[in-house]
Amino acid sequence: MAEITAALVKELREKSGAGMMDCKKALLETNGDIEAAIDWLRAKGIAKADKKSGRTAAEGLIGIASAGTKAVVVEVNSETDFVARNDAFQDIVRGISTVALSTDGTVEAIAAATYPATGKSVTDTIKDAIATIGENMNLRRAALLSVEDGVVATYVHNAAAEGLGKLGVLVALKSTGNKDVLTAIGRQVAMHIAATNPLAIRSEEVDAAVAERERNVFIEQSRASGKPDAIIEKMVEGRMRKFFEEVALLSQAFVVNPELTVGAAIKEAEKAAGAPIEVTGMARLLLGEGIEKEETDFAAEVAAVAKG
Repeated sequence: MAEITAALVKELREKSGAGMMDCKKALLETNGDIEAAIDWLRAKGIAKADKKSGRTAAEGLIGIASAGTKAVVVEVNSETDFVARNDAFQDIVRGISTVALSTDGTVEAIAAATYPATGKSVTDTIKDAIATIGENMNLRRAALLSVEDGVVATYVHNAAAEGLGKLGVLVALKSTGNKDVLTAIGRQVAMHIAATNPLAIRSEEVDAAVAERERNVFIEQSRASGKPDAIIEKMVEGRMRKFFEEVALLSQAFVVNPELTVGAAIKEAEKAAGAPIEVTGMARLLLGEGIEKEETDFAAEVAAVAKG
């Protein structure tokens, strides 16, 4: 029986992209033969992919693709940032983003769509990639925006490659105006959305339940002042106006020029565009948002491999 060293496991991991424990098992099964171990991993790939599907995938990449008056943003998760930097994983995210443009933008439609490079569905392509790369992956979220006339501007923050990063934003601008002007102001607004994460485009579009919760908090805070109810009502209304200004896109102070609101900046851009501009949609996906991440101990993982 060949000695299965840490160096041998590392070599197989680098060649196959599989997980450390999977690599060690493959080497044990094939008496340390690297090429045979790669074949063993491939043969066992689908079953391994299914077992890996229970592991938390909170890393990965946000991908953006656009064509004409349409753009899409997708979130594809992996278990580690190491895999997110893998060229093969980046190609998959880029490919899924492109495929998503031909769908209605829902996760279900994208997952069922055919991935051209493999001829399989996106779901099956991801499953094959899990077997090859050795980590759980999944298509988690997506959003598609389009306009009849105008642009859908895009912005990727912390870009890992063209159209790929940790945070992606779309903003749809409806206008018959100059497309270069629309693209320029649209990108600035998209950057603003990345920075401020507005709850809605306009104050009247803020979720009623969210607004009601804020109002109740303000009422309780105001009552603590001991002032009469009529004064409290005015205090609450003032705080609610401020709340809406802070969470609605068009009333927020523009990060590019805080002397203007976003709405006012768009009005200024209308002069150069030569036509009115209406913000009809926005989407902002932050990688791993809302996922409860497991605490991992990489040193313990390495020790486990060493001990067998």
